[in-house]
Amino acid sequence: MGKDWIKVGLSTCGIAAGAQDVYDTLQEECKKRNITIDISQCGCAGNCSAEPLVQVAVEGMPIVTYGRVDTETAIKILDKHVSGKRLVNDHIYSVEVQ
Repeated sequence: MGKDWIKVGLSTCGIAAGAQDVYDTLQEECKKRNITIDISQCGCAGNCSAEPLVQVAVEGMPIVTYGRVDTETAIKILDKHVSGKRLVNDHIYSVEVQ
């Protein structure tokens, strides 16, 4: 995985909460916007009530896990966090300083 990455939780609980749509949206919107970032799937993080969970690492920023992410929020994450280096405050579940 490169310096910048996004992980989407695609375990059973994540899929049931809509994580596949979030993953697909991130893939499609990165292509449309020419954003180069590794997007991968991961398993359960143990926080099923906050699914879909999306973890984002962008150089110069903390690693942030966003919870209850829908497709609209996924686009905000790309525009604000990945491109604009600003956090999407309404959906932060946890922050890990690098």
